[in-house]
Amino acid sequence: MAEVKETTKKKVVKKAPVKVAAKKTVVKKAANNKVSVTLVKSFYGRLPSHRATVAGLGLKRINHTVELIDTPEVRGMINKVSYLLKIEN
Repeated sequence: MAEVKETTKKKVVKKAPVKVAAKKTVVKKAANNKVSVTLVKSFYGRLPSHRATVAGLGLKRINHTVELIDTPEVRGMINKVSYLLKIEN
């Protein structure tokens, strides 16, 4: 009788290289860096991007005031639609 040899081949599975994510440092700002923004003009009839910016600031109607944290992103939004707003520090 002939003996049958079972040959088992190991399958080598290559793994994708693991990317190391850079850690983001979170800078906490003081809580007193706030800006009060009031909508004083209507945003009807304005550019769609300006309407979206007003909505992004959280303003819903004329004379609506919100307090926002003073960051460069918020300052950029305020500058974009400054002709519709009243800003107080």
